[in-house]
Amino acid sequence: MRTISTRIFLVGALVLGLTLSINAQWKELFNGENLKGWKQVGGQANYTVEGGVIVGTAVPNTPNSFLITDKKYGDFILELEVHVSSQLNSGIQIRSNIDKAYRDGVFHGYQVEIDPSDRGYSGGIYDEQRRGWLYPLGRNEKARTALKLADWNKVRIEAIGNTIYTWINGVQCARLVDNMTAEGHIGLQVHSIWKDHLEGAQMKWRNIRILTSNLESNRKAPDPQVDEISYLKNELTEWEKRNGFRLLWDGETNAGWRGAKLDDFPQSGWVMENGELTVLATDGGESTGPGDIVTKDKYANFELELEFKITEGANSGIKYYVDPSLNKGSGSAIGCEFQILDDKKHPDAKKGVNGNRTVGSLYDLIRAEDRIVTGRQKQFKGIGQWNKARIVAKDGKVQHWLNNQLVVEYDRFSQMFEALVAYSKYAKWENFGRWPEGCILLQDHGNEVSYRSIKIRELN
Repeated sequence: MRTISTRIFLVGALVLGLTLSINAQWKELFNGENLKGWKQVGGQANYTVEGGVIVGTAVPNTPNSFLITDKKYGDFILELEVHVSSQLNSGIQIRSNIDKAYRDGVFHGYQVEIDPSDRGYSGGIYDEQRRGWLYPLGRNEKARTALKLADWNKVRIEAIGNTIYTWINGVQCARLVDNMTAEGHIGLQVHSIWKDHLEGAQMKWRNIRILTSNLESNRKAPDPQVDEISYLKNELTEWEKRNGFRLLWDGETNAGWRGAKLDDFPQSGWVMENGELTVLATDGGESTGPGDIVTKDKYANFELELEFKITEGANSGIKYYVDPSLNKGSGSAIGCEFQILDDKKHPDAKKGVNGNRTVGSLYDLIRAEDRIVTGRQKQFKGIGQWNKARIVAKDGKVQHWLNNQLVVEYDRFSQMFEALVAYSKYAKWENFGRWPEGCILLQDHGNEVSYRSIKIRELN
């Protein structure tokens, strides 16, 4: 008969064995001695190994430099330590690739940002040489102070299926869902510099290890206070479903929508193909073609998110708190408007007051500008590219977000809003913008504009 102590020993040995088995699956990507298994692409920054640490040194007048793994990785958990002691920007590339057919072979893909500037976007996700910011930390304020300067920082990246989660020093930074790229290289970036005072600035990395099996059992529990941002096309994630989102357009039919001045959906002019809802170009006039479309339901407190793509010189808009019974004559239906515009080519950008008719603005009332990082430009991804619009309205407080950057914030019941309306084109509409609820509207302004992934949740 085994004694109690023997049984305890055996159980302890089993637990230890299982733990060692799991830990043994981690693979060191850096051997601490040389750069075997890595290669440099892009610019000419200097990468060396010093005392078990990879050191990247900035060199002026050369593009972004990357030290990348020879091998590609798909699903994995990556852990490493990063040290930054200057204002030199950097990042950790994952699922990144070189394809001669794409922009003449430029290295591109997901980048976990290392940002020592006052902006504090470390741990956010940028799409290098492709779509730009996917998960800026304007959506996660508490993560903006996670990085410690002049010290070692522990970074954890989980890329599993279509999810990419990041942590810095135990603080979750990004919670991204995207299915554009499933596999690629891991890379360490030294950013290009054009200022002499950053010449010789260094980034350092150590203790780089990766796990490629038993990933689900090794996942870190996500922070429930961190918003998920999804780029799936006309599809809700489980997180979105749990948090009350539903598709406002199903990606195929006109269910739930009608013409703003019609009982039914317009018979022509709005096309639904390949998961895109497109208003076709006519004469460039305001609702002189197929006309605006509105939701059949009305909304009071809500969070609306969608993607839009404009053609050169195009004008359109997303309106909310719309009362379709107003303005049955010519022109668009009346409501607050998230402006959609080609700021460079459409003349409306220079009208209004102080840029309050540019993309992302509260049309004719408040100009869109970065409300989180002073002086930073709006993050418009360009003509022919998909851009995210997000409108959050609750208890009178309203926000416009352009590509997950807060660009407009106001209180529709404030004296300031009342004063702005009094000196705008909306002055003639009694109680404009203060109606308790209204429809959501997509505008026909005579130019081709496409929409997709239209989703909404009602807020308590």
